[in-house]
Amino acid sequence: MAALQFSPFTSQVSPQLWHQLSKLKIDVLKLSQDSIDLKATYGAGRTIVDRESGKDIGMGCMLSASGDGFLKDRFAPAANVAIASGAVINYNTIEEFKDSNKKALFSQTADQIWASFDTDEPQISRFLLITFADLKKYKFFYWFAFPAFVPADAWTVKESGGLASAESVFGTEKLEKIADVLPAHPSAFLLKECENGTFETAPLSKYAAFFKEVPEDVRTIGFLDPSSDPQSPGWPLLNILAYLFHLTPTHKSHRVLAWRDSVVPAAGSPASAWKSRFATVVASPNSVPGVRPSAVGWERNAQGKLAPRMADLGSSMDPLQLAEQACALNLKLMRWRILPELQLETVADTKCLLLGAGTLGCYVARTLMAWGVKKISLLDSSRVSFSNPVRQPLFEFEDCLDGGKPKAECAAARLKKIYPGVDANGYSMSIPMPGHPIPKEAVAQAKKDVELLEKLIDEHDVVFLLMDSRESRWLPSIIAASKNKIVMNAALGFDTFVVMRHGPRATSFPASHTGIRLGCYYCNDIVAPKDSLTDRTLDQMCTVTRPGLASIASSTCVELLVSMLQHPQGLHAPAPPVTTNAAAASTTADVGANEDGSGGGGEGTSILGLVPHQIRGYLGQFRNLLVTGQQFERCTGCSEKVIQAYEKEGFPMLLQAFNEESYLERLTGLDKLYEESEAALANADWGEQGGNSDEDDF
Repeated sequence: MAALQFSPFTSQVSPQLWHQLSKLKIDVLKLSQDSIDLKATYGAGRTIVDRESGKDIGMGCMLSASGDGFLKDRFAPAANVAIASGAVINYNTIEEFKDSNKKALFSQTADQIWASFDTDEPQISRFLLITFADLKKYKFFYWFAFPAFVPADAWTVKESGGLASAESVFGTEKLEKIADVLPAHPSAFLLKECENGTFETAPLSKYAAFFKEVPEDVRTIGFLDPSSDPQSPGWPLLNILAYLFHLTPTHKSHRVLAWRDSVVPAAGSPASAWKSRFATVVASPNSVPGVRPSAVGWERNAQGKLAPRMADLGSSMDPLQLAEQACALNLKLMRWRILPELQLETVADTKCLLLGAGTLGCYVARTLMAWGVKKISLLDSSRVSFSNPVRQPLFEFEDCLDGGKPKAECAAARLKKIYPGVDANGYSMSIPMPGHPIPKEAVAQAKKDVELLEKLIDEHDVVFLLMDSRESRWLPSIIAASKNKIVMNAALGFDTFVVMRHGPRATSFPASHTGIRLGCYYCNDIVAPKDSLTDRTLDQMCTVTRPGLASIASSTCVELLVSMLQHPQGLHAPAPPVTTNAAAASTTADVGANEDGSGGGGEGTSILGLVPHQIRGYLGQFRNLLVTGQQFERCTGCSEKVIQAYEKEGFPMLLQAFNEESYLERLTGLDKLYEESEAALANADWGEQGGNSDEDDF
């Protein structure tokens, strides 16, 4: 009797598996090296006909693994394939992958298979997969092990010619009947012929009951054979035979049907059309029952060596998909390494409108993209000038030529060039402003501009005020307050900046609210916004500021937004407690925070730390001061009188505010405040406090 040779498994890994492993690594495993379950499949051995020689060429003995194997609820393999269970261990470094105790891991998997032989569900094809995922270069190092038990003396075949054609043993008619009763996933099964000529199947674990009255010489063990070699059955048969010997040690031989016909040959096909094979396999008389045999099964690489394989997805992946995953990597690492509660999806889904595409706008847009924000719109009325590219990182020298490109459109196009996955759009438009009367011939265009601004604010969640004048911030402040949108404000001095979030509309608070209602950019003003642009000198027309200040202020503005988005109350997040002495003011940033700087859960904190109302930065002192400002009931920017007048009258009210210098003061009652103040001063007692009346009181 000839010794039986077996075809070892070769892995066939779908790129989807690596994508899914990447997600698991970042979102679930993190630094854990615990094993995770994976399902794989293998089908019947396949052959193709060589066009030149007409001979059948085997396609190997493949086990296929894909990303769905990690997902129990989505794993739905096709019929006529066998299911194999396995475990994946992903290492954090390539050194750990190389230095892992592979002998111990392999032995542990083999022990699991052997232990399963004493259960109702023997794991015939259990496997092990060790990996290292280089998520920066998208290279995946991996090594499969398919443990199979080999006895001290080889299994042998009774047939003189080795494996015989199943058709020569059973005949075409019986093979067709067998095909009709196969399980949906026929990894291994018991087979017997009934008295009426039909066939029945059962799981391997039912051996004693199923074959109770069946003579040993007609009992048949079937399995889905992944091998295409005519004389070498597939790797699973080794463990099937080991299980049968463990289960029935007195039975030294087994009739084996290696099923390879996933598609039954059509009627009239030649005899060779049936691929299934048959053999009577005999165990060595020296085999010892109850003792676990040794096991082999590490996969060889493409060079035939016992060594890992490597999958390089970087060269084959869609560059846009690569960019998307790479951009998200740092943020996801931040979440699982430091802040598990970080709601990245909330940030990514936030739609941002940037009013101003200059120095502040460019830096804000870049920082928003770094936080994963996908929707960014920019609005500006200027063109790129030669002084811009060195200070505004979304522009280049070529953008200044021929009069300069429109800033907003140019900035949006550059964002897409940096990262094609961003939805960026630019709009060229001037924002109508109080104190800047609109001529009759320009009223229609101003109305269109207002309608566009209203539409854009309505379509976005956050409005950034990044312009270079006070009055240009008024109209978007009113519209955003009416729609209860988040408003972020940033303004620069020479070596100072102010970053703030506008407080929500007063009517948006519940009736029970008793805390401070945060003000807007105009709440500290006792005059309405007026024309600050006419008759300016050169130094007034340009933003004269230290070069590093804009990037600091812009980043601070975005970080304040993200911190607020992480707060449970979002737009209504309260400001942190106000310090009461100058010494504490310099350390205000530590209030309510943990030792690592994360939010301590106190009032005015999120998981990222404080959520202040205003941040005033002093670059000359390298110091930030947190300020909390209350809503002013006569504010020209956020008071209910102004918002309700806008909602009731619409554009005519706005036009009146643009054209009449004193309109907003009359509307809010600031004019009455002036009169009251003047009256108080007039009635003040400036009498002498003693001494010679001829002496100078000052």
